[in-house]
Amino acid sequence: MTPRKRIPFACETTVRKIKLNSILPLHRITPGTRRTQKYQRILSSINKVGVIEPLVVHPQDKSNDYMLLDGHIRYDILKESKEDSVDCLIALDDEAFTYNHKVNRLSAIQEHFMLMKAVQNGVSENEIAAALNVDIAKIREKKNLLVGICSEAIQLLRGKEANAGTFRQLRKAKPMRQIEMAELMCASSNFSVAYVKCLIAATPQDQLVESEQSKESNGFSPADIARMEREMESICGDFKQLEETHGKNVLNLVIVVGYLKKLLDNARIVRFLANSYPELLTEFQKTAESKSLTESPQS
Repeated sequence: MTPRKRIPFACETTVRKIKLNSILPLHRITPGTRRTQKYQRILSSINKVGVIEPLVVHPQDKSNDYMLLDGHIRYDILKESKEDSVDCLIALDDEAFTYNHKVNRLSAIQEHFMLMKAVQNGVSENEIAAALNVDIAKIREKKNLLVGICSEAIQLLRGKEANAGTFRQLRKAKPMRQIEMAELMCASSNFSVAYVKCLIAATPQDQLVESEQSKESNGFSPADIARMEREMESICGDFKQLEETHGKNVLNLVIVVGYLKKLLDNARIVRFLANSYPELLTEFQKTAESKSLTESPQS
C-alpha cells in the first residue's frame, strides 16, 4: 500500500513577535485607501480590541528582514500608531497572492449569531458599534435581522448571500410561504431583494402576514398579481416534480455514460462507427468524456 503524502503546512505553527521596522511591505497604502470604510473599520477595531489576525510574513535570504505577504492595512495602521512590533505568522514560501482568496465571507445570518453571542457575553451595543466603526442603528438592525423569520427558512438560508433587505421582504410572508420562498431562492441561487419582492408580489393574500395590504402600491395591478400567482404556482409544481425525478435521471445518465465508455474501449466498434456513423461517434465520445456526471462539484 502506497503511503499517503503529507500535505506541508503553509506557515510555521507558532506566532512570532517581529519588529515593524524589519517588515517590508509589497505595496504602500495610499491616502485614498486610508479614507475608505474598510480601513476605518480595521482602524477602529485595532484601537478597541487590538490586532486579532496576525500578519503573514516570509523571511528574506541573507538578512533579518521579512517580506509582508498579508495584512498591509493592519501594518500601515500599526506604523501610523508608532507601534514597535506585531504578532506574525511565518510563511514557508513567498507566494504573494492574497491569503484571503479562499476565505468564506460571513453571511448576514452568521453575522447576526456572532453579534448575539457577543451581546450575551456582556458586550454592549455601543462597544460593538465603536469597534466596527458603524452607527448603533446598524448593530440593532443586525440584532433584529431574524425577527419574524421561521427557523426552517433560517436553516435554508444559513451561509447564503441573503442580505438584510432580503429578510425584510421575507418577513412579510407567513412561515410556510417563507420556506417555499427560501427553497426557490436556493434553487435559483438568487438571494437579491428584487427577486424576493417578485416572490412577495406573487404570493396569495392569505399567505401574507398582513393579508389586507394592497399590492397595487408596488406598481402591480390586480390582473398582474393574479397572473403572477398562477405562474408561481405552476413554477412551484414544476420545481417539486423536477426535484423528485432529478436523482433518478442522473443515475440513469451515469449508467449510460459507463456503458458508452465500455463500447468505446472496443476498437472494432469504434472503427465501425467511424466508417458508418462518424457524427454519432463524435457525440458518443463527447458524452463519455463529460466529467459533470462522474465528478462532484468540489473535486
